[in-house]
Amino acid sequence: MWPPLAGTRRAFLAGLAAAGVRAEERGRHFPSEWRRFPDPATEFEVLRLTDPSHSSYLSADSRPFTRRGNSLLLWSDRTGKPQAFRMDLKTGDCRQVTDAESLDGSTLTLAPDERSFCYFDGTSFRQVNFSNLKDREIYRIPEGWQRCPGLCVAGDYSALFGESKDGRSRIRRIGMSKGVSTTVLEVPFVMCHPVARPRRSQILYRQGDEALWMVDFNGANNRKLRTPGGRIGPALWSPDGKAALYLHLPEDPARLNAIREFIPDDGLDKMVSPTSQFVDFGPNTDGSVFVGASRNRNSPHVLILLRVTRRELTLCEHRSSDPSKVSPVFSPDSQMVYFQSDKHGKPAIYRVHVEKFVEKTEEEAS
Repeated sequence: MWPPLAGTRRAFLAGLAAAGVRAEERGRHFPSEWRRFPDPATEFEVLRLTDPSHSSYLSADSRPFTRRGNSLLLWSDRTGKPQAFRMDLKTGDCRQVTDAESLDGSTLTLAPDERSFCYFDGTSFRQVNFSNLKDREIYRIPEGWQRCPGLCVAGDYSALFGESKDGRSRIRRIGMSKGVSTTVLEVPFVMCHPVARPRRSQILYRQGDEALWMVDFNGANNRKLRTPGGRIGPALWSPDGKAALYLHLPEDPARLNAIREFIPDDGLDKMVSPTSQFVDFGPNTDGSVFVGASRNRNSPHVLILLRVTRRELTLCEHRSSDPSKVSPVFSPDSQMVYFQSDKHGKPAIYRVHVEKFVEKTEEEAS
């Protein structure tokens, strides 16, 4: 959108110049910042993908990679304020793909066909085409409402997010092709992080760290999941959509945090595995292995956990000042683990190979 004109030719020309600068910024290329080093704890080779002199973060999408794993969607303030970048994972080169005024990097999400991505720029929900970097607004948060944390794009190309007002909230569903908006349901609390269930028209969402809820796309069958007492950590669907996976955080700090699963079709909640105090986690493509970040001060590690044996293997140190923000995730083929940490200065993105310990996988269809 053009800047407001002050009614003078000088202001008009200044507006044109400012718009031109923004257009030039989008599409800029930056050379690789990669650096390899042996991990102090395990001596496994770790690759730091971004320079810690500026802050860089993985996108919040549980799959920030293209299916072939050849590029990564991330965000960084390397240009002075947060913008999105697409990294070539063969060369390390980055291309700036937004020129947002107020990017919320936690909402960066790939479209199912990987030809575009979407994000929130302040109250504006936007989509960018990778081929020409054309940016368009799809929806804007109404005046008087606030956006809740979290954004998901379902397999049917509808975007899901929450809006809150006066202690209540609603899940909004936006068709990305035409921008048609509908309200899935309203609840008497502030919800967050809606996640579409793979292969089914259902949504998992949170009531803070108190509870998990599930509802159909049409607003029917809204129900609270029966989970054990304690707090709810990160939650997501299993790759096949059969179970809601979550971290259970007991009230007693002496007890171990555990990965649990709720199977909606059976109404069953069960233990998957105790952990060495994971505060964040993610499954590989077939759900046979988990990667987690430990909050243990004596062992601030990134680990993998085999589901069948419940055995853990330390990959490397994360030494993050906030372990809950390490955000470990597997590559699509399960051969690498990515995470973020501020151990060398500002937050940076890291990668470690795990092909010696985890079998190669194919991505699950949505």
